[in-house]
Amino acid sequence: MARLYTNGAFTQRLNDQFEGNFKLKFHLAPPLLAKRDPHTGHLIKQEFGPWMMSAFGLLARLRFLRGTAFDIFGYSAERKRERQLIADYEANIDEVLGKLSHDNHELAVAIATTPEHIRGYGHVKEEHLEKAKAEEEALLRAFRSPDAPTAEAAE
Repeated sequence: MARLYTNGAFTQRLNDQFEGNFKLKFHLAPPLLAKRDPHTGHLIKQEFGPWMMSAFGLLARLRFLRGTAFDIFGYSAERKRERQLIADYEANIDEVLGKLSHDNHELAVAIATTPEHIRGYGHVKEEHLEKAKAEEEALLRAFRSPDAPTAEAAE
């Protein structure tokens, strides 16, 4: 995300769209700083001023640390879950490719595109993830048991 704000295109679009002096405010819930709502457990967004553009610039320059032992964000439960999702997806694709046929092609495509439904950040992403995983499980059951109810039953 930091790269998208600091590569120049974001600032250019702002300047093209708005005239005069304007002030940027960012509403973020950084995992290392944000407090949790005591009722929902969701991270609470905080307002950050234009100085965040400098912080984003620093984060963008430190991208080379991503995936290394020095990636402090990589230790969060969310990042660990994302890495596990990638491993799960690769395993599912390997399984599907090993059994792919003309008869199950449509079901294989549905399995392969399930991650497209996982969107957002934080608790929003969590909600989409739960739905996508439930759909994926139903699709995989149908793929593994061709005589079972079809993929339409999963929808």
